[in-house]
Amino acid sequence: MEQFKLFDDREHLLLPEHLMEYVPGFFTKMESERYLKTFLETVSWQQTKITIYDKEMLTPRLCAWFGDRPIRQDDMRPPIPWTEELLEIKSKVENHTGIRFNGVLLNYYRDGNDSVAWHSDKDTIVGLKTEIASVSFGQPRNFDFRNKENHKQQYSLELGNGSLLLMKGDLQKYWEHRIAKSSKTMKARINLTFRKVA
Repeated sequence: MEQFKLFDDREHLLLPEHLMEYVPGFFTKMESERYLKTFLETVSWQQTKITIYDKEMLTPRLCAWFGDRPIRQDDMRPPIPWTEELLEIKSKVENHTGIRFNGVLLNYYRDGNDSVAWHSDKDTIVGLKTEIASVSFGQPRNFDFRNKENHKQQYSLELGNGSLLLMKGDLQKYWEHRIAKSSKTMKARINLTFRKVA
């Protein structure tokens, strides 16, 4: 299926601004390398299990949840307390977006075999718009979007090292996204998605 770039030749965002904001180089290269190294060495990464068509499988990436409360109300596991580095990043993201977040999901993509399938994020406070701030460190990866009702309407955005992507409004309602596997040689990438959860 043909994928269209999310920016036109003039670098104008093709999706409406009320749905998305992309800021390349939100963190400097030095900051990004420091955060990547810190998270690779200090986070207690976990590989969770998912059930697809009655078959239990390991997720093709590693994860960790930090914050004030569990990611879901039915999740009895306590969140990992905020670290100094995460609070630094959180403060800068909140100052830019004007949004307060109470949790962050870290995803570790070890190489091109690690991925996340098509989905829309639902871990949020019921009744509020789902606003998620996504920060990327390390290997740039393509972030694909497609319209839920028309899969031919599909875009791809390369999330660069140190970038910030703010997903806003009804984006999760009408669009879904993924990080596809890649046959190219890929180095480590860590993605932080800051969220508001109940």
